[in-house]
Amino acid sequence: MTVDIQVSLLGRNSLIREGLRHILSERGFEILDSTEEPCRLRSRRPSGSVDPLIVLIDQCGSRYSADDLALVRKQCGEVRLVFLTQDLDVDYMIEAFGHGAHGFILNDVGCESLLNSLHLVALGEKFLPGKLVDSLPQMSSGGSLMMKGGVGDSPLSDREAEILNCLVVGLPNKLIARRLDLCEATVKVHVKGILRKLGVQNRTQAAIFALNNGLDRTFRVSGDECAVAGDEADAPTPQMA
Repeated sequence: MTVDIQVSLLGRNSLIREGLRHILSERGFEILDSTEEPCRLRSRRPSGSVDPLIVLIDQCGSRYSADDLALVRKQCGEVRLVFLTQDLDVDYMIEAFGHGAHGFILNDVGCESLLNSLHLVALGEKFLPGKLVDSLPQMSSGGSLMMKGGVGDSPLSDREAEILNCLVVGLPNKLIARRLDLCEATVKVHVKGILRKLGVQNRTQAAIFALNNGLDRTFRVSGDECAVAGDEADAPTPQMA
């Protein structure tokens, strides 16, 4: 299998980096760098490279700071950051997405899900771990959810709140429809309404907005699979609202 995806590995645990190098190299990914210091990342990729570089960052030990992430972008230019992590801290996630993050992967992820996630990032998609859905608190109360910062502070209905929960974990419309026993066209209409009420442009912005305004600030999940569609689809297909 030929894969034209270039990846640099950043992390303070050399054993984990070596394991990731082995897994990715065997599946056709080109590993450009493997280092613990952002300043040592290669500033230029081989001539002829057109796709953005993916930097896979191991956060399972000590966390890289905002200054470190800014240095990564300075060193590598146009780059897509993917974080391998044990805990999902919402404040850090918001900050990371502002520095070019395209996704977070839990450290107990299976190899195939890791590879699928990186393929999605290479296509320009952003994602959150799919197993969050069972850990999210109820976001609605009394029939509606008031999200601060949306256009006119428009309230979301119970159904829209349920769908927003699904957007947070990255489910596509097809799987949202299956989970909530709706037709896919109905889900699409609800998604458009959610985007309008929250005053955001796309599904990723809606999910980040929800995490920043309506959920517990820090949470931990576990499982053996991580993907945009969780474990309900072998090959998740990103959809536009």
